[in-house]
This record gives sequence, C-alpha cells and structure tokens, in this order.
Amino acid sequence: MSSVHAARAIFTALAGVDGVTQADVGRGGAVVEHDGRVTEAALRDAVALAGFEVIAITEERRVLPLL
Repeated sequence: MSSVHAARAIFTALAGVDGVTQADVGRGGAVVEHDGRVTEAALRDAVALAGFEVIAITEERRVLPLL
C-alpha cells in the first residue's frame, strides 16, 4: 500500500468481513483482530475486492491464562 487511499480501501474491505472486530491498516500492512470465524480466504477475498493482493498472512494467537 503506497497511499492513504489504498489503506482506507483495504480497511473498509476488511471491516466488512463477518467476524472482524478490528483492523489496523498502514503502509506496511494490516493487523486484523477477529472472533475466530474469519478465514484466510475471506481476508484474501476482501482485499482482492478492494483491488489489492495479500502477499503473506502471519497468524499470532494470544492466550490468556485461566486462574
């Protein structure tokens, strides 16, 4: 993404995916938080609909300990 317009288009596309709770989109990529229902294919399809391509997806999980 090389422009504010591109970041905004991708943010709008990701926000429309069922299950996405937050999307932080910048020039270097995007960080998406979701409720567990979102698939990699759904994210790729949303970004493609905005006219862009996903190069790579890295999954990070946060686990909270139960006390």
